[in-house]
Amino acid sequence: MKKNKLNIAIIGLGNIGSYLYKYLQINKKILSKKNNCVPDVIYVSAKNKNKKRNIKINKKKWLKNYLDATKSKKVDTIVELIGGAEGAAKKLVFNALRNKKHVVTANKALIAKYGDKLSKIAEQNNVNLEFEAAVCGGVPIIRSLKEGLIANKINRVYGIFNGTSNYILSTMDKENKNFKEVLTNAQNLGYAESNPLSDLNGNDVASKLKILSSLCFNSFIDHTIHVEGINVIDKIDIDNANKLGFKIKLLGVAEVINNRVYQRVHPTLIKKSSYIASIDGVLNAVIVDGKPVGQNVIQGEGAGPEATTSALVSDISSILRGNIKFPFSISSKERKKLSYKGISDRYFSAYLRFEVIDKQGVLSNITKIFAKNKVSIKRLIQNPNKLKKFSSIVVITHNSKDKFLNKIIKQIEKKPYIIKKPKLIRIGTN
Repeated sequence: MKKNKLNIAIIGLGNIGSYLYKYLQINKKILSKKNNCVPDVIYVSAKNKNKKRNIKINKKKWLKNYLDATKSKKVDTIVELIGGAEGAAKKLVFNALRNKKHVVTANKALIAKYGDKLSKIAEQNNVNLEFEAAVCGGVPIIRSLKEGLIANKINRVYGIFNGTSNYILSTMDKENKNFKEVLTNAQNLGYAESNPLSDLNGNDVASKLKILSSLCFNSFIDHTIHVEGINVIDKIDIDNANKLGFKIKLLGVAEVINNRVYQRVHPTLIKKSSYIASIDGVLNAVIVDGKPVGQNVIQGEGAGPEATTSALVSDISSILRGNIKFPFSISSKERKKLSYKGISDRYFSAYLRFEVIDKQGVLSNITKIFAKNKVSIKRLIQNPNKLKKFSSIVVITHNSKDKFLNKIIKQIEKKPYIIKKPKLIRIGTN
């Protein structure tokens, strides 16, 4: 049987783009056999053509202007690996889809911000917009939701979606090191970028969660989301969590409750006995609750050239097979605009820590503020440091409205006995 050919342009040749190019060259034959279609990289483009790379590229394949790939009649598929929600990446993907080119991307920021618009353009032009690599790297969650779990009504998706933050938290725990030490080490190992802000402040997870929510609930992407990062976590919080039988993880959670969708990203105290607590290092894990399947768990490497290339090749293979499908599983005409809510009225048990001057009356004042805000105390631990004349007070609460927990923080942080900004970490995945 004569095999067809799919002409590909790779735009962006950083670590991932270079690895993908090399992979496709080495594995062209086996991919052709599996898909009955030959993947052929005919063009590449990058900001710096002269940068040293561990790949050899024929000069004829280089495009001076990356946008030429969107106009070329020879190009069938464009792989966008520029990154970022604006600028060159945005221009490339919008133009590619409008010119009837398939698009494969690892750009979570772009999909989270413009996914709804891009999916409509892809549908209008009968081309694919594939973004498996945009969420959790080598964890095949997007294809699982589109195909493997298509029979299920999903009511909840949650998990660990960022390998950098997970590595930092688990290393702080295992190696008894502080946040700055571990972050520097993560950067030296290549687990964290030189500017790791989006990993640390929760925005990376938020982008991924928005995409997953849309797929799980057949809805348009909604930006109503509560976001906190791990940059507020101290070594003392890790130690306290251990003593209390918990681990701290940065979780992304999206769930439907009473026909309302809640999306949140924040550090969470998880019982050591739970599955999600065992996910350490740079691993990611996605847990999907649905009917009739029940709970489905997928874990794997969340980032890096190898894991990302695995996801990119999966998307390319789907196009090689001629599978034209809706980017978000169903037509844009059928997707819903659901009611997304903040978490102020959600109930959580919580860990609160106060660093205070060690003097008479402080503890009494703190407990009065809890009572005034109708938050019940489950457990209270006081650790005085007599040499430095301060005390660390840890409070574990019963389930309380989130807005009341935050109200307590705001009221107490204004008190003259407070030494450092108080901490609030929610407990469990409820």
